[in-house]
Amino acid sequence: MTRTPERSPDAVPRTSRLLLAIAAVAVAFAAADTYVVVLALPDMMTGVGVPIDQLQRAAPIVSGFLLGYVAMLPLIGRIADLQGRVPVLVMALALFAVGSLVTTLAYDMPSIVAGRFLQGVGGGGLVPATLALVADLYPVDRRGVPLGVVSAVQEIGSVLGPLFGALVLSLADWRAIFAVNLAVGLVLVAAVRAVAARAPSVVGARPQSASRRRPDVVGLVLLLVTVAAGGVVFVRPPGLMRDLTWGQLFIPFAGDGRWLTPVGALAVVALVLLVAWCALAPRPLLDLRGWVRVLLDADLVGALLLALALGGVILAFATADPKVEVFSPRGRWYLLGALVAAAAFTWHVRRAADPLVPRGALRRTPAWGALVVSFFVGAALIAALIDIPLFARTTVYPDDQLPAALVLVRFLLALPVGAVLGGYLIRTLSPGIVTAAGMALAATGFVLMTRWGLTTVEEPVANVALVVGGLGFGLALAPVNAALLAATDDDVHGVASAFVVVARMVGMLVGISALTTVGLRRYYSEQLAVPPVQEVCDGKSRCKAFSDLLRVAGIAQEHAVFWGAAGCAVVAGVLALVLFRQVRSTRLSTRDLFPGGG
Repeated sequence: MTRTPERSPDAVPRTSRLLLAIAAVAVAFAAADTYVVVLALPDMMTGVGVPIDQLQRAAPIVSGFLLGYVAMLPLIGRIADLQGRVPVLVMALALFAVGSLVTTLAYDMPSIVAGRFLQGVGGGGLVPATLALVADLYPVDRRGVPLGVVSAVQEIGSVLGPLFGALVLSLADWRAIFAVNLAVGLVLVAAVRAVAARAPSVVGARPQSASRRRPDVVGLVLLLVTVAAGGVVFVRPPGLMRDLTWGQLFIPFAGDGRWLTPVGALAVVALVLLVAWCALAPRPLLDLRGWVRVLLDADLVGALLLALALGGVILAFATADPKVEVFSPRGRWYLLGALVAAAAFTWHVRRAADPLVPRGALRRTPAWGALVVSFFVGAALIAALIDIPLFARTTVYPDDQLPAALVLVRFLLALPVGAVLGGYLIRTLSPGIVTAAGMALAATGFVLMTRWGLTTVEEPVANVALVVGGLGFGLALAPVNAALLAATDDDVHGVASAFVVVARMVGMLVGISALTTVGLRRYYSEQLAVPPVQEVCDGKSRCKAFSDLLRVAGIAQEHAVFWGAAGCAVVAGVLALVLFRQVRSTRLSTRDLFPGGG
């Protein structure tokens, strides 16, 4: 177990701050990738052979990323506690880069979902490692602003993602987006390794060997052959395929599979040899045996059980049809599987010698309370992210997605400002008070949105609700993380930070499904008052009146969602006041803050 060494309260090494800055940039870039598919999804569907009129078949592109982002977070957070923050940052960035490469070259649905899953695992793994790095570098009373900055850059990604996607799509096709991700991921890997080498005393940096390691030439050659042959299988260059000699490399041995060809077989054999070499060689390119030991030490069995439980919840709500119910009939089976996996995970944690979640890690009230508060924050936040642009499309921008999305940008720009402000305020105020104040502002913003009419979003008065709501959510981000880190021991910060992110993501999934169902029921009740189209639509003016009636029903639906989100925000604020009451701004250590175990 790693523990935080004694630090001067006034001095954080320059190289440590630089490492944290690079990690924050990586978090922002990975967060942007979460939203980059907003505009690129139709082109991605076409690129892998899915017709644009079968949008439901594209769901795995989104849910695959989400599964990777959420389901593997606890395992990665635990590895960060056992191995240090820097190795996990490098591993996460490398996985993100590999996922970007696979997505760039994807030719069918399984390949693009696999790429997005790897991107999700890598992008998600950056968050707990970075939050734990803040706790390593800063004492309790000085974490507020750094946590606020990390929270802010994570939310800035939600603004930059669609803009980045729009910029690239204006110059090239969707594959260029992920090619840029690949390049940036590799640059960030090199930057983290270079800075960590200059600061071996940084918590989480592995000790460097005194003698310089010789490069693993065999492993490097096998890696290059695997990547080159695999790339050819993915891309299938037309020039090579048409060539009488080289074209034979693409003729299948049997069937019509790409991997049942000479070049596909070469890629597979090279990959098998690479894995065998890394498992058996004394100093391989990738220390596979070492990472297997790390996975076992981090409780791989427990992580898989928890991943099954989280995956069941994600699929149950991600595949729901809110017009009918909160989750689909198949979702009930997903939830049943999640319940069984959760029970098995609980049994495993009680019996395992070194479980994924060390016994007592979240025993203090603010620790588990942070997960509960984060759940309701996520449930409220998703309503803003989804329903603000939907309201704009329903009213003044029915035929144009871009200006509807720009309405949400006003909300998102206020959010990182609130995140930094919230981090600053918890230096003098209790995280419970700051969180409650933020959620009160968020609820106020939603209540103001319930007063919006047919033309409000294009009027200046709409900015009041958007800015107030964005600031409110931003204020709550850093205090929740600060309460969690203050209430947990140093050697579980990684896994604890992972769970607070998981709680918010699950809250977003459950929230959007439940709130949308409530809103649609309001819509259908309003629609009953609308006369049949043949009774009113016998001229242009009367057709316009009929359209306005339908839009009024749509507005009623969004108002119901906003009211529900306001309720979730109020619940989050009240819970923060109650559950975070023990956490206060002070220079005392964790054990001094919670002498009785909380």
